[in-house]
Amino acid sequence: MSTLAPLRLLREPWNTSEGNQSNTTVGASSGWCQGLDIPHELFLALGLVSLVENLLVVAAILKNRNLHSPTYYFICCLAVSDMLVSISNLAEMLFMLLLEHGVLVMRPSIVRHMDSVIDMLICSSVVSSLSFLGVIAIDRYITIFYALRYHSIMTLQRAVVTMASIWVASTVSSTVLITYYRSNTILLCLIVFFLFMLVLMLVLYIHMFALARHHLHSISSQQKPPTAHRGGSLKGAVTLTILLGVFFICWGPFFFHLILIVTCPTNPFCTCFFSYFNLFLILIICNSVIDPLIYAFRSQELRRTLREVITCSW
Repeated sequence: MSTLAPLRLLREPWNTSEGNQSNTTVGASSGWCQGLDIPHELFLALGLVSLVENLLVVAAILKNRNLHSPTYYFICCLAVSDMLVSISNLAEMLFMLLLEHGVLVMRPSIVRHMDSVIDMLICSSVVSSLSFLGVIAIDRYITIFYALRYHSIMTLQRAVVTMASIWVASTVSSTVLITYYRSNTILLCLIVFFLFMLVLMLVLYIHMFALARHHLHSISSQQKPPTAHRGGSLKGAVTLTILLGVFFICWGPFFFHLILIVTCPTNPFCTCFFSYFNLFLILIICNSVIDPLIYAFRSQELRRTLREVITCSW
């Protein structure tokens, strides 16, 4: 094991013959096609930072009763998904280092079993992270366009059902992915899901920004100060847009990697792209590091609670 376990399964294309694969490897063995050699210490450092940050976010939401709402429960679940990425990364790195230094001696069958468990954790976090980003976007959309009916539409019971459904679906889908990861059909389903959620969030955000811009123009023409509600709605839309942009930048290369595996596994350019797989993994971990920083600096209530948690002001 040299990288994150489940993503390592998708590192190289499998739907090529050995001859074709060796030819493309030889043809892509020079220049920028060598890829990047990223030290294990960087994976460990980013994993630790992400784990601590997301633990603080979860603790802050649990501590402050003002944050006990469907919106922040969804954010809490997103933080848990990011924690799964960190835990999986840390677990595999430590597991691998112990094996390499002979501190831990295990049978190959047990190693494969441990590998599969880590596979399921990270794949589940991929699906759940994307799903909760979509749910948070829908929740913000309802807040802006159906403000008076929000509490009747997004009840606590519906929020709990939504969260439970996402976690169950993520677990089932990760099991299917690990079992049939060599199937192009499974990869296509994952790619389509990513593109669908991305388009859904883009449409919602564009609509929210269009409304916010319309109200700002109306307020400007009437020479009235903006209301706190509209200002908060615009700020929330900006926050979610930043989250979406960060997610797309961090996860986009990996999903493009999957697309190339399906469409052009033997093409020299695709082979060169595959060699940068470790960089894609670093970007994925960076996503779980950046998300908590966005919560802390964009939400005043959460920022204040985070300070209390850090200073142990319980």
